[in-house]
This record gives sequence, C-alpha cells and structure tokens, in this order.
Amino acid sequence: MFFPERIRLIKKKCRVLEIGPGNSPHPRSNVLLERTFNDEEALKQRGGTGKLKTSKKIIFYDGGRFPFEDYAFDYVICSHVIEHVDDVESFCSEMFRVAKCGYLEYPTLYYEYLYNFSVHTQLINFSSGELLYMPKAESGLREFQPVHAVFNRTLELGYSDLVDDLKNIMFQGFEWSAPFRVRRAKKIEELSTQDLADLKPQSKTSRLLRRIIQKFVY
Repeated sequence: MFFPERIRLIKKKCRVLEIGPGNSPHPRSNVLLERTFNDEEALKQRGGTGKLKTSKKIIFYDGGRFPFEDYAFDYVICSHVIEHVDDVESFCSEMFRVAKCGYLEYPTLYYEYLYNFSVHTQLINFSSGELLYMPKAESGLREFQPVHAVFNRTLELGYSDLVDDLKNIMFQGFEWSAPFRVRRAKKIEELSTQDLADLKPQSKTSRLLRRIIQKFVY
C-alpha cells in the first residue's frame, strides 16, 4: 500500500475486511479474504514476497461471491488486488455488498506501460466518480514485452527511485463511502487522465541527498 494515510473512515469499533493482503495485512484488519492458489501461483500473486504470517482470521474462496452476509463489515480494504481480477464489475459489486465503505488502491496505466506484470490482467482508472477498466489483453501492451523485461529487471536490481518519486501518478488510491459506477473503457485514452500540471520538478534538496547516498552506496 502506497497511501495508508488516505484511510480515514475506520472508527475504533469498525469491523474491517481486507481482500488479498499479500504478506503484510493492514493493522486494523479483522478478517482477511484470500483466493485459493497453489504455492507457485500464490508466490506470483505476491510478487515474490514472503508468505503471509498472521494471527488474523483468514478465509479462502475460489472467486465469485464473497463468503459473507450483506454488510458483514463496516469497512473493506482492497489494495493492489483489483488489477488481478477477471470480472471487475462483479468484484466491485461484492465489495459494495459486504461493506458500507472502504479503500481501493491499484497501479495506473503509466505503471503498467513500464512494467506490465503478467499477473495484472486489468488496466484501471478512477475519474469523475467512475471506475474504468480495460483488460490488458486488449491494450496492445504484449507487443512491448522486450521493453518490459528490461524495466522489470531494473526493479529486481533495486532501481525503484522512479516509482517512489512518481508514486502519485504510478498508483491511485481512494476511500469510498458509497457505491461508485464501474464501466469498461472503450479506448485507452479514458484510462489516461493525469494532469501534467500535477508533475512538479524534483527539489534540489532531494537531488542532492540522492547523490550523497549513491556516492556512499556505490
């Protein structure tokens, strides 16, 4: 999760569901919902990170309807999961069914065009109160796989500065308190709504600190 500070609606007595927590559940989650994967599939879905170790209650399911009653929870956290699902509209309907509000976070088009991880099957964007999605298979990204292979390798080698510096356009995260519209995008332009005016020059202090760190590390 890149924007934990955006989670503000969880009250002291809220019962919180977290969907697909990876190996690091949110500290306020009471129940964790996980897809049933074999060990190899689970490792890919977690991006190669370690196994989930927690004392929290874990519920496994095979997809489709969540195994909970209507409004069984006060809040649902779904961070870096929705880009993996096949049926975005059904998935969102289930979130709305089991919780009154929640938090949703995912990589944007810009991140996917650089790295294009195979386990991510959807391109996602939230704009003007509407969640838009497009299956990556329809985007033409596959043609640039040699480029993605290079950028994927840079992440493996620790070159994550670009992602860290530009996380506000690489990822989206927002809290919702009512169901929002969900629609399949008709063209890629609908998923590219970043205002270039939001991009600010990196400060001289940040550049200087990076040079100092690199000098001692490398």
